Amino acid sequence: MERGWDIYHIYCDEDYSGADRLRPDFNRMIQAAKEKQFQIILCKSQSRFTRDMELVEKYIHGLFPIWGIRFIAIADNADTEVKGNKKARQINGLVNEWYLEDMSQNIRTVLDAKRRQGEFVGSFASYGYRKDPQDKHRLLVDEPAAAVVRRIYALYLSGWGASRIAAQLNREQVPNPSAYKKQNNPAFNRGRSTALAELWSDSTVLGILKKQVYTGTTVQHVNEKISYKSKRLRRLPPERRAVVQGTHAAVIDPETWEAVHRKLAEGGAEQRWGGRR
Repeated sequence: MERGWDIYHIYCDEDYSGADRLRPDFNRMIQAAKEKQFQIILCKSQSRFTRDMELVEKYIHGLFPIWGIRFIAIADNADTEVKGNKKARQINGLVNEWYLEDMSQNIRTVLDAKRRQGEFVGSFASYGYRKDPQDKHRLLVDEPAAAVVRRIYALYLSGWGASRIAAQLNREQVPNPSAYKKQNNPAFNRGRSTALAELWSDSTVLGILKKQVYTGTTVQHVNEKISYKSKRLRRLPPERRAVVQGTHAAVIDPETWEAVHRKLAEGGAEQRWGGRR
């Protein structure tokens, strides 16, 4: 109002990090800027635009001048129309990125300490368990799903293969782990659902037979992000994972677990021998 500017649109991404390149409104704003639908981007601070130094250089110092876009951040006194302001914007960009890196490391340290103490830090509990409403870092047995887990172990020990078990559960229309999670956790969203995605498969059954969580052991930090700036994950070797025994009630007793894993190992050996022949 003071400067006589008209508001074209207000772009706002609630609950998104300033480092997230996939912010929906941020990307809509960038597209509108590219199409020259407005002349000015006005932010509270440069960090609200981005905390990623690479994006600062790409857009504020690279593409915006080409597109005829003026960038202003009030709290930082950043204005691309003011000569000699570029160094201040670059320093702000570096400080914002350092802050992000430090915060990421601090969060990793806190989460790692919780994992090493056996506290559950995942978003959702494994099939057969649920989070304790009184303590989100503790797991409780989810009896309906746990009964299915016990049945899978029993059928496998009785001679049924993983494919046969999966087919039987599908015939009985037992919800698979993804479908069951969706039924009981409204916040769970795994993209577009298909009929095939809600069926049991041999890999799903084998995954349950291999999960150590059913013995009362918490296994976490199996994967980690490559960098605070990337969503890509890398799988960690067993010695780097956080494994703590006796953190919650077991669904499968030790004898059954050992018997199943001996059988799995024997099956793997047979497959390898068959391949060599």
